[in-house]
Amino acid sequence: MTWTAPEVDITDEPLLGAERPMLEAWLDRHRATFLGNCAGLTGEQLAEASAPPSNLSLLGLIRHLADVERVWFRVRLAGQDVQARHSGPGDWDGAFEDLDPARAEAEYAYLVAEMAEARAAAATRDLDDIFLHERVGEISVRWLYVHLIEEYAQHNGHADLLRERIDGRTNN
Repeated sequence: MTWTAPEVDITDEPLLGAERPMLEAWLDRHRATFLGNCAGLTGEQLAEASAPPSNLSLLGLIRHLADVERVWFRVRLAGQDVQARHSGPGDWDGAFEDLDPARAEAEYAYLVAEMAEARAAAATRDLDDIFLHERVGEISVRWLYVHLIEEYAQHNGHADLLRERIDGRTNN
């Protein structure tokens, strides 16, 4: 049986309330929106670079976003001794190269696991807490949430276009 990415429920973000739950909900909504763009696709479809000449693919974005979650929350914020799996200094496009459709299910599960790890890493920190970025210096947890929302929003735009090119599906 061929694996396909599962369907995802996208919940509404709060319109009123405290800042922290709102930021968390917006980030989770963007995470779910991205996964929703993958829903129902096979590994082969996820690996398809459907907008040539770009090498962007949904599977590449899955791998990229897993590294983004891992590096920002686990390495930088929590100080864990882990490395990005697919990209890094000198090869920031590594997540989009050497894709294996047979590994799509594992890569998808890895992204979902990194999302959970990111939530856990941030849960014990206040929005005003500061951590150090190796190149730019001090950054707040608040800034990190806003940055990740921006990161997902940008890639959700890419994912919308890639998905439409693969099978015509659009998120309305």
